[in-house]
Amino acid sequence: MRTVKKRKASVDTAACVACGCCVKVCPKGAIAIYRGIRAEIDQENCVGCGKCAKECPASVITIREVQP
Repeated sequence: MRTVKKRKASVDTAACVACGCCVKVCPKGAIAIYRGIRAEIDQENCVGCGKCAKECPASVITIREVQP
């Protein structure tokens, strides 16, 4: 039996500029700008598609594999 790994987005909150580009492209609405200073990702709703990481102008969002 083969184990399928799940992917999730992660944001470097210290480097985030809160531009909102990631919020606009997230197909599941899993990203919000917190207090106008950084993006936060709801891990329960994130599907790991990578659209936010590709759109981020500051390159502070990464996609990582997590245990299922």
